[in-house]
Amino acid sequence: MFSAETYRSRRERLSSALQGVGVFPANPPSPINYAHNTHPYVQDGCFNYYMGIPQPDLVAAIDFDSGENFLFGDDPSLDALIWLGSSTSVQEWAERSGVDHVRPLAVLSSWLAERQRGRDVHFAPPYRGAVTIALAELFDLPVTAVAGHASLSLIRAIIAQREIKAAEEIAEMESALAITAEMHATAMRLARPGVMEHTVSGAVEGVARAADLHLAYPVILSARGEVLHNGSHDCRLEAGDLIVHDSGAASPLGYASDITRTLPVGGHFDARKKVCYDLVLKAQLAAIDACAPGTPYLAVHKLAAHVLAEGMIAEGVFRGRPDEIVESGAYALVFQTGVGHQIGLDVHDMEALGEDYVGYDETVTRSALFGLRNLRMAKMLRSSMVVTVEPGLYFIPALIDRWESEGRHPGLIDYARAREFIPVHGIRIEDDVLITESGHRVLGPGIPKTAKEMEAALTN
Repeated sequence: MFSAETYRSRRERLSSALQGVGVFPANPPSPINYAHNTHPYVQDGCFNYYMGIPQPDLVAAIDFDSGENFLFGDDPSLDALIWLGSSTSVQEWAERSGVDHVRPLAVLSSWLAERQRGRDVHFAPPYRGAVTIALAELFDLPVTAVAGHASLSLIRAIIAQREIKAAEEIAEMESALAITAEMHATAMRLARPGVMEHTVSGAVEGVARAADLHLAYPVILSARGEVLHNGSHDCRLEAGDLIVHDSGAASPLGYASDITRTLPVGGHFDARKKVCYDLVLKAQLAAIDACAPGTPYLAVHKLAAHVLAEGMIAEGVFRGRPDEIVESGAYALVFQTGVGHQIGLDVHDMEALGEDYVGYDETVTRSALFGLRNLRMAKMLRSSMVVTVEPGLYFIPALIDRWESEGRHPGLIDYARAREFIPVHGIRIEDDVLITESGHRVLGPGIPKTAKEMEAALTN
């Protein structure tokens, strides 16, 4: 945990922006296949941000008008002591978090009824079924109505606060990135012809576990890089394959890292794959260079798309002017994703609060265009935000066939030429970028990413 003063200060700032009472449930354990066999515990991002307590079965509450804060929960049972070794009392957790008052969980409902008295009660939209049910019972709502009662003013206040990272948060992310760099070095060392993908992905995950950390998200490591979030690791690597490796560790306090590299198995890019790789890197470097306070992230995305369009025009996949390719949406034949997203306590930071609130505001709305509508972050960058920058090229046979059959973008796309690039599959290059007062800084230790560096890493 950070200092008690850190959590007190965060709650005080939130209280200054709202009126009424805020309720923040901790995440429950998440069973794999029965109640006592659970996934590794991950605390809810909002509870973690304002309380820092890595425990389930707790509810925090803040009276925004008085500034008082409360922790509702019960001390570990005898069974918990026997099976889990849990011994920290709720009072001890409250002291570590700087919480004013501790109450048993059973009195939460009556406490809330007394405190409410015509005032607004705020909660964030739940994303766990168990939390949705608990909120339905607490507020006497149908389960299906709970999400609709989430507080928009609370959502906006949380986002405005959490998206600006403090120095101690950046330090947590950098500590995670130090282990992530080892994860990527391990993949580069092991990704050799004849090796199974799961051998490499298992070793990558083992690096995080050996450091007593968990993954920020499941490892993506695949020769089928055109499958954007491919979770399969069942292919045997062959010389000439390009492996999209997207993985990151979470820090001890839960802050995420998110890095992607594309690995040439056998240590060599063929001519076409190298052209595509260098183009993606050129787009990424241009996008990173454009990151600065006051720059709309939509503009960063379009810049990356423009660079990719120029390159694909040179290769005969697109025809026409780059700006025409971008504004028409034709570029999304090869770049279907957004250029990046915010990152922090959640790898897609605060996405549970609603992507349209996190990545958009009154200055920019989500596009209806295919590809551009997938942009998770479009609004203006601010100093101390952290974003990923991850352009890519993805040659998806089904998409090429579908667009050609529908007559999409006539005159702008040479579909026969696009099919010639299908053996490239997919390429993505991603870094985590801090927006500074004067520009930006790429976080973490340097991880090889030029074609020359990648070829050297895959042969040494």
